Amino acid sequence: MTTFNVIGQPADRVDGPQKVTGEAQYTADIQLPGTLWGKILRSPYPFAEIVSIDTSEAKALPGVHAVLTGSDVQGVLYGRRLRDVPALAQDVVRFIGEPVAAVAAETEDIANEALELIDVHYKELSPTLDPFEAMKDDAPILHPDLDTYPGLPEPLGKPTNAFVRNAWDKGDPEIGFAEADAIIEREYTTPMVHQAYLEPYSCLVWIDDDNRVQVWASNKAPFALRGQLSDALGIPVEDILLNQTYIGGDFGGKGSPLNVPLCYFLAKASGRPVRMVMNYLEEFMAANPRHASNITMKTGVKNDGTLTAHEVRIVFNSGAYGGFKPGVNLGGASRAAGAYRIPHVHIDSVQVYTNTVPCGHMRAPGEPQVLFALDSHMDTVAQHIGMAPLELRMKNLIDAGEEMPTGAVYQEVKAKETLQAAIEASEYHSDKPANVGRGIAMGERGAGGGESHAAITLNPDGSIILNTAIFEQGTGTHTTLRQMAAEELGIAPERIQVEVWNTDAVPFDTGSGGSRVTRVASIAAYEAVVEARQSVELLAAELLGWPEERITLRGETVTNSDTGESQPWTDLLSRANRSITGRGAHSDRERSAVTSFTAQVAEVSVDIETGEVKLLKFTTAHDVGTILNPVSHQGQINGGLMQGIGYAMMEELTIEDGSVTSLSFGDYKIPTSQDIPELRTVLVESDAGTGPYRTKSIGENPIGPPAAAIANAVEDAVGVRITDLPITAEKVYNALKAQSI
Repeated sequence: MTTFNVIGQPADRVDGPQKVTGEAQYTADIQLPGTLWGKILRSPYPFAEIVSIDTSEAKALPGVHAVLTGSDVQGVLYGRRLRDVPALAQDVVRFIGEPVAAVAAETEDIANEALELIDVHYKELSPTLDPFEAMKDDAPILHPDLDTYPGLPEPLGKPTNAFVRNAWDKGDPEIGFAEADAIIEREYTTPMVHQAYLEPYSCLVWIDDDNRVQVWASNKAPFALRGQLSDALGIPVEDILLNQTYIGGDFGGKGSPLNVPLCYFLAKASGRPVRMVMNYLEEFMAANPRHASNITMKTGVKNDGTLTAHEVRIVFNSGAYGGFKPGVNLGGASRAAGAYRIPHVHIDSVQVYTNTVPCGHMRAPGEPQVLFALDSHMDTVAQHIGMAPLELRMKNLIDAGEEMPTGAVYQEVKAKETLQAAIEASEYHSDKPANVGRGIAMGERGAGGGESHAAITLNPDGSIILNTAIFEQGTGTHTTLRQMAAEELGIAPERIQVEVWNTDAVPFDTGSGGSRVTRVASIAAYEAVVEARQSVELLAAELLGWPEERITLRGETVTNSDTGESQPWTDLLSRANRSITGRGAHSDRERSAVTSFTAQVAEVSVDIETGEVKLLKFTTAHDVGTILNPVSHQGQINGGLMQGIGYAMMEELTIEDGSVTSLSFGDYKIPTSQDIPELRTVLVESDAGTGPYRTKSIGENPIGPPAAAIANAVEDAVGVRITDLPITAEKVYNALKAQSI
């Protein structure tokens, strides 16, 4: 393995001092002269016609500068790709919490008072809350004009609530089922869950004196947001500027436009900057949570454990709209056969409109749902033929050079090695007390693609500025990029200042998400540093007369390797009276040839009197490339694990009659420090990786397998199988009670 000086070492966070001192500026902190507060009146019904809206009293309230309804933004639809979301409801509301009217006022209190003065008359309609009901022939069609929506992948021909279908195929499952000694079919369900970021979604829009739309938003993909606003509002992209701001957590949920289009219309109507900050009641009822799912798996297996066929039907509840996803499909669905050697596979995924809160992206979109089903199912398959769960997996996991079930072939495959590492570290085979169980689960994920730009400038005064278009949402991206630059220049990371570009600086940047930073943004930064270093070396050759091929910039000096002479590079820049800037750009939108495997073992105890499940120990193993920053890397692992554990054991957006009832963190439970078990991490070194340092992604890898590992551990402990998340004490107790009858 290559030895580095800065890469692979812990490093202080670039954003640490600003955050701990309160200097970091989040969107809600931005102060512009004359800024108004924007607030939204939301629908109290899941499905209803809007009969009339009277805003006269709200408009007459002192301090109110703008009041908007659907008639003021007629025909405006927005979305990340599929544009099916109206800026304000027009004639009909499709979920409880849908924006119906909006106001801009001098203070938040005045804005809230104005909302109470808006009189809306509705005609209630019968809502469709279940995706299976929504797919019936006689179900009300939520979007009769679906075929006219921009961004729909292909015309559907007739109105339907099943608005997106995807399929992945290999071989012929009927042949595989005919070869099987046993066919096992089960159904699994998962709920909607919220990303639970600390900062609620916020935005600030100002139409400046040049009629340019300036935006600050807690959005991790500013260039994409600029394009989405341009499409929805009919404004050229060059007339929209996204400004840098800190983001207080993301986990997939901060990529949506949400309230930004509406904020623009309020700013336009009032002639003043307008700020909109969602509270958590609004976040839970009207943001973009993870999709609920219903997954049916049917698997053929021979008595010796050979898997012969695998058929999967996935139904995602998309809620009332589909525009909060960057792609129309949920890519995680393609992993519903895992990394298992299965010759005949069919995966069918459908997204369905219902009268519930619209869903979007959350960490590893689609994967936690399908991996819960898949590795729960693998234990059931093993049990059916009398084989140990570990043995079934080891027999069927792919080896190097073999195709994944959906056809991908990767540079290197360490599935079995990663699983074996988790087994050993967890002491999986050791004795355990009664009612204690251990469960296994697997995952696999490569890094996302995209486009990124970077620049680095060396100045005569010795200052060094690294520019990136990646907004910092808490993952330590800026710290990692600074470490890479410091490694190549041979200096301490603290010598480099990181500055974030706005959307005027470069043509485009995909932003963070999909674990793409190490694959795309890091390469752009590396190329920028190499170009700057080479430019300084060339300048030294010109000014000093040294042979260019003998000059090396390292640390504070350039050195002639023939003579040993050295010169501070700051002196060279001063003599030339110039700064030197290197630029890098990298674009890679193809499927990554590199992937990373995850294997996890959960150990639980179950109280058979109450059904309470206690997570005692959790082991996770990852095959990794070069780790750029071990502290950030481990932080991503631990954070992903705890989100996966929350998904498995407690988190759920509860919905009754179309209304989200878990509207605060008092009702919506997430893990706290009291819920953290003993955590063990094992890193399996890999030779494969992307970019100059051969790195692998880590941000989304840990979150997929925990739910299945915990469900498998519960069954190992007390013999009951929970197929419906979350795994609560009540469900376990009822299953134990049913088992004893």
